[in-house]
Amino acid sequence: MRRHKVLLLAMSGVRVKDEELRRLGMTLPGFVDRGHVIASLPSLGLLTLAAHTPPNWTVEYREIGDVEGDAAARIAHEGFDVVAISSLTARIFDAYAIADHLRECGVCVIMGGLHASALPHEAMGHADAVVQGEGEAVWAQLLADFAAGQLQKLYSSFVGPRRVDLAQARVPRYDLLDVTRYNRLTLQTTRGCPLDCAFCGASRLISPYKIKPLHQVRAEIEAILDLWPRPFLELADDNTFVSKSWSRGLAGLLAEYPLKWFSETDLSVADDDELLGALAESGCAQLLVGFESIDQAALAALDSRHWKQGQRAGYVEKIRKIQSYGISVNGCFIFGFDQDDGGVFERTRAFIEASGLSEVQITILTPFPGTAVYKRLQREGRLLRPVFWDACTLFDVTFQPKQMSVEELRTGFRELMTALYNRDASTTRKAIRRECHARKFSRA
Repeated sequence: MRRHKVLLLAMSGVRVKDEELRRLGMTLPGFVDRGHVIASLPSLGLLTLAAHTPPNWTVEYREIGDVEGDAAARIAHEGFDVVAISSLTARIFDAYAIADHLRECGVCVIMGGLHASALPHEAMGHADAVVQGEGEAVWAQLLADFAAGQLQKLYSSFVGPRRVDLAQARVPRYDLLDVTRYNRLTLQTTRGCPLDCAFCGASRLISPYKIKPLHQVRAEIEAILDLWPRPFLELADDNTFVSKSWSRGLAGLLAEYPLKWFSETDLSVADDDELLGALAESGCAQLLVGFESIDQAALAALDSRHWKQGQRAGYVEKIRKIQSYGISVNGCFIFGFDQDDGGVFERTRAFIEASGLSEVQITILTPFPGTAVYKRLQREGRLLRPVFWDACTLFDVTFQPKQMSVEELRTGFRELMTALYNRDASTTRKAIRRECHARKFSRA
C-alpha cells in the first residue's frame, strides 16, 4: 500500500483591526498577559484528526501565524499529498490565501473548522474538499477517497449516521507537539453546550452536548503526562460542569495527577458545594464564567429559556462562593447588545470592582457566521460589511449598535479596557488571586 503524507496546518493568532485599540492593548499589563496565554494553545481539533489518520499516512502538525513571504511555497515543496487547514473566522482570509497558493502548486487542500462548517460553500472556493462538523467522523473516509482518486467536495458529519461517539474517542496526537512552545495544553472532556446563547460561535455549532467517559479522559491525561510531567491543562469545553455527578467524578480523576487546570462553566457550579470542594482538591486554578452582562434586559434576550437572566441576582454571592474555595473566577462580559446604552461601561466597571472578581475578560459582541445573532443582524441590515471575517476578533465593531453609535461602542470599550487592565487594576486582581490560592491551602 502506497504511503501518503499529510500536513495539519493551524492558523494561529488573531490580529485586532482597530489600530487605536491595538496600540492601547500593547501598553496595558493585564491585557498583554492575557494575550500571551490565549496565543499559546495548539489546535486540539487537528491533533484529534491526526489520531484518526490511517497508518499508511505520515502526518505532521504545524501552526502558522505570519503568512507573508514564501510560507505557502515552502510547504508546497515539502512533498505533502494533502494539507488540511483549520482556521478561526478572523484568520480565514489568510487561510484562503495559503490554500489558493498551495492548490496552484498542485497540492490537495482540505478546509475545516468552525468557519468552514458554517460557510462550507464559501470554503469550497478555496479547497479541494471541505469538512463540515465533527472532523473525526469523516476523516478516514476522506483520506481513502483521496487515495482512490474519488475525493468529494463536501464531507459533513451533519448528514447520515456520522455523529461522533465520545466513548469511541481516540487520544489526540500530543506527541506531534513541541511542548516547550506552550504554557498549557488542551484537553476536551465535553463537547457542545445545552444552552442556546444567541452569540455563541463555539463547538455547539458543530455538535450537540456530549460527555466524554472518564476512562477516555484518563487516557488523554496520561498521554500528556508522558510528555509533560507537571502540566497546566485547559479544558477545551464550552461548559464543563453541566452534569454535576459526572463532574464530581472528573474532579476526582484530575485529583489523582500532579497538574493544575482551567475550564469554562456556567454559574450553576456555585450551587454544588461538594463539587466545589472536589474542584479545589483537584488542582483547579481558575474557572471562566460567562456572565455576559450585568443588565437584566440584555440577559433576557440571550437564550430561549432565559436561564442566564435567572442567574443575575446571584452574581456577587456566587463569585464569592466559588472564590472562597480557593478557585479564582474569570468573569466574561460582552458589550454591544441591543439593550446596551452608553452607560453600560461604567455600570459594568463598578460591578467588577465591587464583586471581587479575580480576573476579567471583556469583548465586543461578534456576529460569527452560523450564529443566531449573525442571522438577525444580517436580516435587519445592521452589518457594517457583508463579509467582515477578518474583524471577527472579539475586539472590533462589525455591526451598527441599537442604542449607541459605532464610535460610541468603540470608545466606551477602549475606556473600559484602560480602566480594567491598567497596572493598578491588574495589581488588585493579582492580590485577589493570591488570596484565593491561600484559601485553598487553608481549607486543605
